[in-house]
This record gives sequence, structure tokens and C-alpha cells, in this order.
Amino acid sequence: MKITVAKKIPECDAVVFLCSKKEEISLTGLEKPLIRDILTAVGTEEDSALKNGIHHFRIYGHPVKFALTAGTGSNATIEKIRRISSGIVKCLNDLKVEKASIFISDIEKTDRNELLKAVIEAAMLTNYRFDRYKSSKPPKRLSEITVIEKQPSKKTVQAVSSAATLAQAVMTARDLVNEPANVIYPETLAKKASELGRKHGFVTQIFNEKEIAKLKMDAFLAVSRASVKKPRLIVMRYTGDPSKKEDITALVGKGLTYDSGGLALKQADGMKNMKNDMAGSAAVIGVMCAIASMKLKVNVTGVVAACENAIGGDAYRNGDIIGSMSGKTIEVLNTDAEGRLTLADAVYYAAKKEKASRIIDIATLTGAVLVALGTTTAGVISNDDQFYSRLETASHQSGEQIWRLPHFEEYREMIRSDIADIKNTGSGRLAGTITGGLFIGEFAEKLPWIHIDIAGTGWADRAENYITKYGTGYGVRLLYHLLANH
Repeated sequence: MKITVAKKIPECDAVVFLCSKKEEISLTGLEKPLIRDILTAVGTEEDSALKNGIHHFRIYGHPVKFALTAGTGSNATIEKIRRISSGIVKCLNDLKVEKASIFISDIEKTDRNELLKAVIEAAMLTNYRFDRYKSSKPPKRLSEITVIEKQPSKKTVQAVSSAATLAQAVMTARDLVNEPANVIYPETLAKKASELGRKHGFVTQIFNEKEIAKLKMDAFLAVSRASVKKPRLIVMRYTGDPSKKEDITALVGKGLTYDSGGLALKQADGMKNMKNDMAGSAAVIGVMCAIASMKLKVNVTGVVAACENAIGGDAYRNGDIIGSMSGKTIEVLNTDAEGRLTLADAVYYAAKKEKASRIIDIATLTGAVLVALGTTTAGVISNDDQFYSRLETASHQSGEQIWRLPHFEEYREMIRSDIADIKNTGSGRLAGTITGGLFIGEFAEKLPWIHIDIAGTGWADRAENYITKYGTGYGVRLLYHLLANH
């Protein structure tokens, strides 16, 4: 979608008014006949069309075919603006509008540039479709939005541009998740990360199976060894603040490009969407694209241990004891608790080899987080209150909801093994999200660490507001704001 800022309405099919009062329509500087027609269509009842959601009106005898009014109400939140903007785009697409101009009135106590960002971000994310494999021609949809500003400043143009860049990064993550596992597998995910690095400005290093073995990433290799699709360790580096080269935030994304459950085989219904088990890695790749494109003054290393969890004669088994890069031994009680094994080595690699100052891992880790928090909120575990507080602030900015879970010592006892250093599941179904996260935390080398479980938020079975069906791109905006606030 093309996004521009202009002083006057260009040639377009629709004009949109996002405002709280009917009077604001007459202040937009449109030609008087068009204003008159729109105000007549809105009606005489005070603010009627601005109190009751989104309304559209056909305009006859004018190049602009439609006018839309969308009421914000007083003291609207940024998240409410995102949702209203989503409704506007859906309405425009229903009307088969391809080009639209939008007037956005100020909202009390809301920074204007943040308001503009919210509108553009939500508009682009709502308009997203993954239809590249459809043989029939997809219906026309909105392709261009012009934001009308009487006096557009440099900051305004930058705000609109940054919102479009961030939304594009989210859509990159969505694309990666939505691609089937016969298209995105470890090798092709690594290739895609390299291509994106060259395009956006971060450096990518890819480790093959032999190089991974030299690193002694035994847990990672155990998960991958039954698949004919060989693993890849993807390391992405962005140095935006050379004056503080030693201050590095590591983002570690779960990269299971397909998860059959291994020998602890999932049922068929549970396997159909398991291409999405790399949503954490997609989020990390998306964030790297955003921060590099916008040249944030931060140093970030993204790490993805990409592999498939398959079945075969050489598959690792329930009851096996395996090693890890850290030297800790792991008792495998369930081969379907595989993501934490790959993350254990990836997190330790980030701490020891990349010399990270702090680590965030993001993963579709547990079904238990769905039971606890549903599909609207990600579960979070952290060993550092200040670090978590920064994530919470970023959550308020992005609208991506999080909830911190406890990490009492009693939970750590649940993953102690009688015959190895640690076991990969806790006590049956009890506290599954917590014990899964704490397992990964055992490999963070006591650095400030955050674990984000997006098993409920990384995928959507139905569209809602600006969250489209299937891959959601959850985490890209959350982590971007965390890093931008650094």
C-alpha cells in the first residue's frame, strides 16, 4: 500500500473524516459544494454519524465517489484509533475503493504524530492479505492512502513513513508464518533472512549442520536430526550505536519451521497449522528489518535455531538424555516439548558467543498459555523487574498485550531431573507455561532475560480488527518499541 502526505486531496475515489465533531468536516479546506453535500448526507441530528461508528455516503456529480465519517469520541485511546482505522479500511474495501484521502482531527491529550502512526499502522495491517497461491484474480482493494495535512511538517512525514515501515515489518513476519512448510524450511528461512538483511541493512551469518555441531549445540541437533531438512543457525547483527558496541540486546526466536511432535506424534488436527511454530523467529526477523530500516541507535543481535521436528529411525526419543551447548544434560520426557531444547542452545549461544547484555526469547512454546490467557495476551516470564517494566511500556505503545507470570523457586524444582541436570517438562499439565519458560531461563547465564510465549497470539483462526487471519506478526511492534525506547 502506498502512503503519502499532502496538503490537498489528490485524485481519489473516497475521502475519509476521522473526527469527533461534525463541525470539523467544514474545517478541512475542501471545496464548498463537496462540504455541503457531505454535511447534508451526515444529517441534521447533532453529530449523529460521528457517534454511531463508520458511515459512508455516495456523492454524485463529483470525482470523489464516496465520503466516510468515523467518530473517535472524546479522549479516544491510541488502540481505539487503530480499531476505528481498521473498520475504515474494511469499509473502503467493501466499496471497492482503491485510492482514498483521509482527514484526521486532533484528539485531546494525544500526540498528533502518534495518532497518525496509529491510523497508518492499522490501515496497512488490516489491508494485508496472503493470497499468492490463489489462481483466481483477487478482488480489488485499497492500494493508496493520502493523509491530508494543512501544514505537513518534517516530523509528520517521518511519523507516517516510520508507521508504514513498521507495518511492513509486521507483514514480512506474517508472510513468513503463512508460507507452507514445503516453502519455508530451515535452509529457505536462512536464505530469506539473508536477503532481508541485504535489503534493510543488517548482517546475516548462517551456520550449517557441521558448524552447529562444532558449537556443541547438542540439544538443537537432537531435535533436528530425524528430518531430511537440515538445521540452520541464523545470526543477524545490527550495530546502530558503534559508540556502545558492548551493549547488545539479543532477540532469540523459536524457529521450528514444522513440528510433527516427533515420536510423541501430534494428532492430525494438531499438526495442520504447525508451519506457524516459527512465529517467534518471524517476529525476530521482522524486528531486525524495522530497526535497520529506521536506523535505530541500538545494537541488536537476532538468533534463530531453525529446524524441523520430524519422525524417523534416528529421531530422538522420550526418555533420552541429551547434551547442550552449556554442558547441562537434559532428560527428554516429551519430544513434543522441543522448542525449549532449541532455544536452550540458542539463548546460551547469544549469551556466550554474541556477548549479549540482555536476552529476550519469543516463542510459540506451550498450549498451556492458551488455557491461561487465551488468544489476546502473551505470557511473559522475566528475571529482571526493570527489564520487564520496559517491555510493559512497549506493550502499552504497541497494543500487543502481555501478562507476567510468577517464577517462584518451587516452579524451578518442577524441572529438576533425577538422572540429568534438568528435564524438558514439568509435572504433567501443571504450570506448563511457567516451567517451559523457566527451562529456557536456565540457559540465560543470569543475564537480564525475558521469555514471551506467543502460542496464543502468534496465530489467529479468525480476523479481528487489524489482526488478520492466520499469522499475526505478534511481537514485531512490541519488540520494536522496547528497542526504540532504549
